[in-house]
Amino acid sequence: MSSKEARAVIGFEGKVAIVTGAGRGLGRSHALLLAERGAAVVVNDLGGALDGSGGSAEPAEAVAAEIRASGGRAVADDHDVASAAGAVAIVDSALEHFGQIDVVVNNAGVTGGRKSFADLSPDEFAAVLGPHLLGTANVTRAAWPAMASRGRGRVVNTTSGVGLWGMSHASAYAAAKMGIVGLTVSLAHEGAEAGIAVNAVAPIARTRMADGVFGSLDPHLDPSLVSSVVAYLAHDECTLSGRVLSAGAGRVAEVFIGTGPGLFDAALTPEELQTHVDRARDRTAYTVPDSAMAEVALTAACHGL
Repeated sequence: MSSKEARAVIGFEGKVAIVTGAGRGLGRSHALLLAERGAAVVVNDLGGALDGSGGSAEPAEAVAAEIRASGGRAVADDHDVASAAGAVAIVDSALEHFGQIDVVVNNAGVTGGRKSFADLSPDEFAAVLGPHLLGTANVTRAAWPAMASRGRGRVVNTTSGVGLWGMSHASAYAAAKMGIVGLTVSLAHEGAEAGIAVNAVAPIARTRMADGVFGSLDPHLDPSLVSSVVAYLAHDECTLSGRVLSAGAGRVAEVFIGTGPGLFDAALTPEELQTHVDRARDRTAYTVPDSAMAEVALTAACHGL
């Protein structure tokens, strides 16, 4: 027996998953894999254009029908995750049809178009934050009690390298996606008390949203390779929480925020920092605090506290 054959199968029999933005692209791939592995799936998709305009029940219905045609269980939902009421309706659908919620995959989002920050109106900025950041919070909040009451659950959020490292003409998208990182790591602390693990994936995949931006790498960016990471994070036996995994083209790597040893001077002045800014920026001996207060403790240690 090979080492691969000897490994436990990642299965979801008896589990119920909500996947948002599941009518196309990555979300569709996630929903299909979870269903193939035994999960009952609520396929949510507003069915709008990439800029968030319009809407149609057809994309969600098509994916749900595809799952049922393959012998799986699925229902379609076209509520808007950016609305708190819409998120509650998605969760109510899961409970009504399948009686429980075990997994939430927050994948819904829009591009908002490529505009400079100066040309982006407040309404346009908010329109991008809505489905990404607020949508992730809304659906997770609505599903949280159902998972906490059973003492277990898995939440997989979708961030992006655009948020982690930035990109010109994508400020709203970047802000939303980095906000999801903060939400993920904070909820991981709260989830530990309720048996709910919360992680995030930063996909690199061939989708209509990416629209061929990856050039020669594009043929290698099958969304299913990201879905494998999502399925792992969604499984009961995954013990990770508060983590961000970059995933694409078969490569998976943890992304983390660390802090260097830094510069310490109890009487710090602007001139002192100007002289020794390289010490403040030194990354050679970084640490990765596991909470905000753990990072504060590093400063306290400089004072012998």
